[in-house]
Amino acid sequence: MNEDNQQPLVTAIVATPDAGASCLFTMVDVLSSVGRDWELVHGQPPKPPRFLPRIVSVDGTEFFGPNEVKIAPHGTLQDYPTPDLVLIPDFLVAPGTRLAGDYLAIAEWVREAHRAGAIVASVCSGALLLAASGLLDGEEATTHWSYCDTLSSHFPKVNVCGARILISSGAGHRVITAGGASAWDDLLLYLIGRLAGPEEALRIAKLYLLQWHSDGQLPYAALSMGRQHDDRLIEQCQLWIADNYATENPVAAMSGLCGLSERTFHRRFRKVTGQSPMAYVQALRIEEAKHLLETTDMAIDDVGGEVGYEEPASFRRLFRRSVGIAPSAYRKRFQPLFRLVSHSGAARAQAA
Repeated sequence: MNEDNQQPLVTAIVATPDAGASCLFTMVDVLSSVGRDWELVHGQPPKPPRFLPRIVSVDGTEFFGPNEVKIAPHGTLQDYPTPDLVLIPDFLVAPGTRLAGDYLAIAEWVREAHRAGAIVASVCSGALLLAASGLLDGEEATTHWSYCDTLSSHFPKVNVCGARILISSGAGHRVITAGGASAWDDLLLYLIGRLAGPEEALRIAKLYLLQWHSDGQLPYAALSMGRQHDDRLIEQCQLWIADNYATENPVAAMSGLCGLSERTFHRRFRKVTGQSPMAYVQALRIEEAKHLLETTDMAIDDVGGEVGYEEPASFRRLFRRSVGIAPSAYRKRFQPLFRLVSHSGAARAQAA
């Protein structure tokens, strides 16, 4: 694709069987507004469109998405064999799901579109479909934090960088992945800046009140409790440590609980959960620290002590490494949201 070509860029937005309507339709709206809406609100004539967004699917027929929103594609994949830009929005499948059927047919079409010169990009779980095309093999990629394990295990050739919001890779940086579903804003601002110019991207950011997720997606990630398994002994330890994560020497305590040597326990725990016992405990502690920072005014050093870290500097260092920002910055970002939701709930309760 010639990125300097001023003809409208045919942008194929892939509607999968489990497509999330919000991301899909937002892509249409935002890209359609480039060169038009800023001019509209400032009383200026519109510019020629830079993007021509088209929703495409395997058969082109209307369907209802998982939230009963009707999606009416503009056409089939074969109606748009050589788009300039391919966007794969999120789709609703459980983490761990292996793609099959229509998804594999779409993956083949994506691969051929890229071979013909298209830039291809995914948002959230859409990275699974992009990976199925083979275009992420040997490349760095990101996806929503809850799908990182699935992407790694199903596509081991992909270097998954789950902390990052946006990654462009491949020859000519023509393969792009974005993190969570709302990372469509980072992706679209990047593409608009790249293909229509930075001034247009800034205008769209102002119009839609968009903000770049410069901290990545670690601050938004919640604890993943590890792989599902049927090892009852390890499950017993997981249940115990959920209430006793602040205990001293937690790994020794768990190995004693199940009657195994620490070495044997460590090997067995990692085998079934994918994490070392101490990494698992630290994840629990950080998750509880996040909760305390969101919901209380407890001093940050006291939060560290409450979850099992006696040395404040160690707690702050581990929190930043795990979450991507300092505890104070985390509180500043998320405590107002918690209070807003809490006050709203209290107001509804009083009204009732």
